[in-house]
Parts: sequence; structure tokens; C-alpha cells
Amino acid sequence: MVKNQASLQVIPLGGLGEIGKNMTVFRYEDEMIVVDAGLMFPGEEMLGIDVVIPDYSYLLENKELLMGILLTHGHEDHIGAMPYILRDIEGPVYASRLTLGLLQDKLKEHGVSKVNLNVVKPHSIVRLGKYFQVEFFRVTHSIPGCFGLAITTPVGTVVHTGDFKMDQTPVDGESMDFGRLAELGRRGVLVLMADSTNVERPGFTRSEKEVGGILNSLFGGCEGRIILATFASNVHRIQQVLDAAFQFKRKVAVVGRSMINVVGIAQELQYLRVPDDTVIDIDEIGRYAKNRIVVLCTGSQGEPMSALTRMANNDHRRVEIMPGDTVVISATPIPGNEKLVGKTVNQLYRLGAEVVHEASAGVHASGHASQEELKLMLNLVRPKFFMPVHGEYRHLAKHAQLAHKMGIPSNHVFVGENGQTIEFTKDSGQLSKKVTAGQILVDGLGVGDVGNVVLRDRKQLSEDGMLLVVFGMRRGGHILCAGPDIVSRGFVYVKEADGLLEEARDKALQIIERCGEKNIHDWAGIKGQVREGMARYLYERTRRRPMILPVILEV
Repeated sequence: MVKNQASLQVIPLGGLGEIGKNMTVFRYEDEMIVVDAGLMFPGEEMLGIDVVIPDYSYLLENKELLMGILLTHGHEDHIGAMPYILRDIEGPVYASRLTLGLLQDKLKEHGVSKVNLNVVKPHSIVRLGKYFQVEFFRVTHSIPGCFGLAITTPVGTVVHTGDFKMDQTPVDGESMDFGRLAELGRRGVLVLMADSTNVERPGFTRSEKEVGGILNSLFGGCEGRIILATFASNVHRIQQVLDAAFQFKRKVAVVGRSMINVVGIAQELQYLRVPDDTVIDIDEIGRYAKNRIVVLCTGSQGEPMSALTRMANNDHRRVEIMPGDTVVISATPIPGNEKLVGKTVNQLYRLGAEVVHEASAGVHASGHASQEELKLMLNLVRPKFFMPVHGEYRHLAKHAQLAHKMGIPSNHVFVGENGQTIEFTKDSGQLSKKVTAGQILVDGLGVGDVGNVVLRDRKQLSEDGMLLVVFGMRRGGHILCAGPDIVSRGFVYVKEADGLLEEARDKALQIIERCGEKNIHDWAGIKGQVREGMARYLYERTRRRPMILPVILEV
């Protein structure tokens, strides 16, 4: 790289080496723009955590440089962090009408107002500061209003695909803008950043319209109620459910807060065509014959509080699963959710329902491009440099290998990590400094106040429980005058372990008395001795490590 030559910095803050919390900063000298700001759902080890968002410290430190935030589409993993970021950072936001409609609903829920939201359309061109010009081009995915971005900078053009697949028969008739991609490629593209989610799948991704044909066959063959669960944001799937219901003279009741919100917003913005008299309130389903009802709900991932899971557990106030029902799970489990989905399916079968959920049933089509589409994208754009995005590390690595096979030199392909800056000039690219990146855990109203130490404590509590050692002492003389008493929670059942707890009490007494012999009189020191001594003793006796909490009461 030529010294002192200004470079474009591409700084991923999320979305690399993981599925979710997509967020990338583009910086040139004293200006920067951001593409997407999404969330990720917590893993099993993140006990009690609601959602995970990118660590946006770098944005906070440089917020005066922000020219704008660009959103590719309205899925949670691309817009879910926006309410948290917009509390702290001001800047214009650009996205499609549907994406902004979904975002406004989230902002209202979080009490965020006075935000500069701007609607863009296909071929819209937005000038941001002195150095950035962004063109929005249409891509096909599993939700309407999806864009790829052509970002023009002083060193060249960056094409960011967003999430995409090359659906030749899209449900809404809005095809991907192949012509514009080819034109960008002809003019010259410095960097291509492309979706890597389905790089391991050979061939082409099925068209969403094929799912519509399968749904029509199912609806035509079912004699009882149909309960269909899918992602609330999959507006194209919802459209096909409504169309199939109308064709077979069924009424649709929408259940689940997020599903109701998305259907309402998409209908209001005319992204969803609802046939007349098709949608009814859930309280009205008892007025119709079972063969005239479809319940459209959330819960395709087995989420504990979702509508379908509550139905499976006989815990839903308005819908009770009964023999003769057909339950369609029109989604593929996100990695890590397989057990939750399996548990829900088992419960549904126990209640007498017929469940259609296997991938072989054809009731789901991915929204992401497979290998042949990724090859076509590379051939259309013909970039000088390539950067795979949106995927776990193996996805990024395999996409890099695919690009190399397509003729891009291996030293022109960058498999990045969150926080790793990649700098580009007109002729070169190289890894540069790292910035702060990682994750912020959201637990209830707390944002970032739960860290690794708290998670470690929660894990310990969930595995081995807790033991309280309560005793009273005279402050002046540091003399034990009450206790110690032992309280067990989640460690052993008291009635079955009286002997162990009595021994534990005697051991605690010995430790406290030994503190006096060692001239340890400060309460913090006494607590430390009790904690360490009891932990060692209980592990020797039980091979368990409960959390030990010494409590001193001043008498």
C-alpha cells in the first residue's frame, strides 16, 4: 500500500463467524457510514439473556463522523440492534418502506423518537458526506423491500449484496436487478461483499413459489384445522398462506404478537394482499367448521413463549390442539434450535395432531443463495477483491475457496473477523488494525450490564445450586454469637441430606473459629476463608461446586 495514500476502511462489527448481529462500518478519512445493525438470539450458555447485539463502542467513539445508516432489509439480524444504537447515536437512516415500517414499530416499543428515517426505492442514489454515494438495487430474499448496495468511494465501488437468492419466480414479481449488477461489473467493482449462508449447498435455492404449490396441495387435502407456523417476517410465505386459504375457502386467524404486527404493517404498506373476508379474529374460530380454519402463528423455532409452543403445552388461552389438526412448521430450525423444535413436535403428536415439518415435505425454501447463485454473483460483478460476509467461519472460508476457483487470486480474498479492519486503495487491500468488537448482552431492561462473570455465576447456579452460610458476630470483639446456619438452594434436598448439612455446619464453625486463631478479624477476610474452606470441603464430599455465599449479621 502506498504510504500516506488515503484508504477505504471496511470494519465489520458483527456478522462474521456467526449467523446474526450483522453490522459493518465503512470509513474514509473523517467520514463513515454503517450498513445494518442487527441482533442475534442467545445460545444455550447465555442463561437469562434475551438478545445479543454488536458492541458498538467504535461508533460511540466516532459518532461525529457518522454520515448515515443503511439497512438492507427488515429481518431482526439486520435491524434488531437499531433501537439501542439510536438511543445513543444520531444519524439519518435509509431503507425501504417495509423495513422502516418494521423499524418504527420497534422504535415505538423501545420509546425511541425523533429519528431521521428516509425511504429509498430501487435505483435511489443517496449522497452521504463528501466521500460516499450509495445506490440501492433490488435483490430477492424472503421478505419484500430488500436491497443490495453499490457504495461509491474515492478508491472505487463496493458492492454489498445484503441477504439474497436469485429467485426467478418471486412471489411479488419483483425480480433481482441482474442488469444493474452486470453494469456495475462492466464499469469495475473494487470489492464484493456477498452473503455466505448457503455456500455449502450445491445447485440453486428453490423458488418461494414452489412452496406455494406444496401449500396448495396440503390445504386441498386436509379435512381438519390447519395450524401453520413460520417466521413472522417471511411476508412472502404469509402471502402464499393467505392465497391458499382463499382458494380453499378457509378463514385465517393470526396469532402471536410479532406475527400480528408484521401482518398489520405489511398490509398497511401494501406489501401484503389480503383477500376480502379472509382474516378473522382468533376469538371467532369457533363459529366456523374445522375444515374452514387456518391458524397462522409464530413458533417455528420452538421458542418457549411463542404461540405454537404454548399450544403444544396446552398453555394457549385461545387455541387448543385436538386430534384431526394438521400442524405445518414452515421453516428450517436455526442451528441450535433443533431440540426445541423436536420437543414441540413430540408434544403436538401426543395431542393427536398430524405434523408436517420435515425438509422433504417441501414446506420451506431458504432465502439465501446456494453455490451456483454465488458463482453467478461473482461472474456478474467481477470484483478486484472479495470479502465473504454473513456466515459462520466455515461458511466464510468455503465462500473464499469458491471465489478462488472462480479466478480471484487468493491474496485478493479477505476472510475477516469482527473488529478486524481491512483497508483498500484502488490497487491494494490489506488487513489493518483491530477495533473494539464483540457482543452486548440484553437482559430485560439491562443493556450491557450482564457480562461473563454474571453468566459464569448463572451457569454455576444452574448446575450446582447455592449454599448460604449465615452467622452472627459482634463487631467490636469479632466474636461468633449466633450460628452458623446452612441454607441450601438447588444443591441438595434438605430432608434427604440432613447429615451432610449438619456436617457442613460443623465445618463452617471450625473455619470461623480458625479465623480467630489466625488473627483474621476483618469480615471480608472471614468471608473469604469460609467461602474457600466450604467450597473445598463440599467438593471433596459431593464432587459438586455450589456457589457459597457467607452472610455475616452484626449483633
